[in-house]
Amino acid sequence: MKTTISSKLAKKRLAVLGAGKIGGILLRAFLQQKLVQPKNVHATVRHAEKAQSLAKQLGIEASTDNRAAVREADIILLAVKPQVVKEILEELKPEMKPGKLIVSVVASVSTQLMEKQLGMDIPVIRAMPNTPCAIGCGMTGLAKGSHAGEEHLEIARAMFEAVGRVVDVEEKQIDAVTGLSASGTAFIYIILESLAEGGVKVGLPRDVSTLLAAQTMMGAARMVLDTGDHPALLKDAVTTPAGSTMDGILELEDGKLRVTLIKAVMKATQRAKELIIES
Repeated sequence: MKTTISSKLAKKRLAVLGAGKIGGILLRAFLQQKLVQPKNVHATVRHAEKAQSLAKQLGIEASTDNRAAVREADIILLAVKPQVVKEILEELKPEMKPGKLIVSVVASVSTQLMEKQLGMDIPVIRAMPNTPCAIGCGMTGLAKGSHAGEEHLEIARAMFEAVGRVVDVEEKQIDAVTGLSASGTAFIYIILESLAEGGVKVGLPRDVSTLLAAQTMMGAARMVLDTGDHPALLKDAVTTPAGSTMDGILELEDGKLRVTLIKAVMKATQRAKELIIES
């Protein structure tokens, strides 16, 4: 099914509204993975000079005109700032018609709000990706609006499976996805940096220590994904009786690392809820 959907996507016209940070990351990844053809892409940015640069760099059509981008588009990737979503959707109304699909990566803006603003039965899929999508190793949560069906979800899955892994969640869980996998990359970088600093402290060169930390972290994550084993089980396999690992774990527990990380996800999730744009 994925192959069929992906081949269909290659013929679809894609509008990327807001080809900045995450929008730009996804657009470049989609093009690199040949999920869409450059000739079928129209991206928009706020400044004309940036649009010209983007068009030249990626071989796509780029402008500051959202309506023009959406007019012929089959799929609209909405990647603008949350506070301008209502204004953008109001601007797009004259160009919206049945058959178009909106995939929104805008944080804190519900599908219900977007549907209400459009005032028509346009399918909306809400996506929460993270920045490792840039290297094809992303994690994205997807939730569908009231007018979106399984076929629309399949299209969104194909888009984001091209840049990593995908999970389907209820929309009320999207804030938790934000707190865990979207914000979580920053938490992981802090852990990685701290491990590398520990290596430097015990005598390793910084570049060697960073490589050891990064590869160890990636390997541990792959073990969880590839084996399907619970992290606790894999941890126990490393922790030999009276060994050095247990001494390290005792330090982590004494420093409340486990509780601190749980609280970090909770805080980031709560903040995502607080930022919700009301209808």
